[in-house]
Amino acid sequence: MRQPEFMAVGALAVLLSTVACAESKLPLAAPLVMEDKVADRSVSEWLMRMHEGSRRRAYVGTFVVSAGGNMASARIWHVCDGEQQMERVESLTGVPRSTFRRNDQVITFLPDSRIAVAERRESLGLFPNLLQSADSSIGQFYQVRATGRERVAGFEADVVQLRPEDNLRFGYRVWTEKKTGLVIKLQTLDGEGRVLEQAAFSELQLNVPVSMSKLTRMMGNTEGYQIQKPEMVKTTAAAEGWELKTAVPGFKPMSCYKRTVGAAGETRSENTVQWIFSDGLASVSLFVEAFDPRRHGQPGSLAMGATHTLTRRMGDWWLTAVGEVPLQTLTVFAQGLERKK
Repeated sequence: MRQPEFMAVGALAVLLSTVACAESKLPLAAPLVMEDKVADRSVSEWLMRMHEGSRRRAYVGTFVVSAGGNMASARIWHVCDGEQQMERVESLTGVPRSTFRRNDQVITFLPDSRIAVAERRESLGLFPNLLQSADSSIGQFYQVRATGRERVAGFEADVVQLRPEDNLRFGYRVWTEKKTGLVIKLQTLDGEGRVLEQAAFSELQLNVPVSMSKLTRMMGNTEGYQIQKPEMVKTTAAAEGWELKTAVPGFKPMSCYKRTVGAAGETRSENTVQWIFSDGLASVSLFVEAFDPRRHGQPGSLAMGATHTLTRRMGDWWLTAVGEVPLQTLTVFAQGLERKK
């Protein structure tokens, strides 16, 4: 289960690394045509519009995440220079932390413990796996509907709803800044349309002069910190002896890693395999490790906002399934996972 301070950084990565493509090519003197264009966009057109924009602009803002009765906030700075993306996230609630990202390089400073965690993250941004599959079938599993315009953080925003076609995934309501397509608010919805989780800017400044060189210096200033680099090796599920005997509709394997695991201050040689799946919007991670009765309790499930966690024993192994999907989806994954060696 995610803690509130982690939710802020996670949702910030969701909303802040991804935004819209270029401005509409239609002339400004044709507002009625523009309204028709907004209403007629397909699922793919809306998602592509949400996917690229932060590559083209700098912004600073305060971001608030609420889920499961918890609330967290953070201050963010984002800048781009061609293909180079940088951002800084300062938590305003919970445990003090500063997270810096340059492309796939991420370092998180924890001032209370004087620890800095350096890692690489391939998947960042809103719907990070959207463009990783050429045969994307998102349109088979989601319907899209433009629902109007609203103001968020002082900006006019187009509102679009993504409704799932089955009960294996949640829906989304997304607010994108009218001119740029920047995602400025996101809600995750259950099957009844209730809000499970919300992330939104409470204050936002676009096209502000954010210095990439200054962020680079801050990111590299690790003096006085103990650097931790979690060991993560790319692998395949087959190489680790696992397969999914029954595919979960719409979800495709994206990547697989072997991680060194251990509690804080503890070093162990055991590895955890993380197998990541996505339908282009929602994602699921399967963590498998050797069963240890000293660490692994009773199987069960947890929920915080849109994130569900399912744990169970599989013979000599312990499975933890985590995803922004309904619990029944994790159950389908768990039932389909099989040891091959």
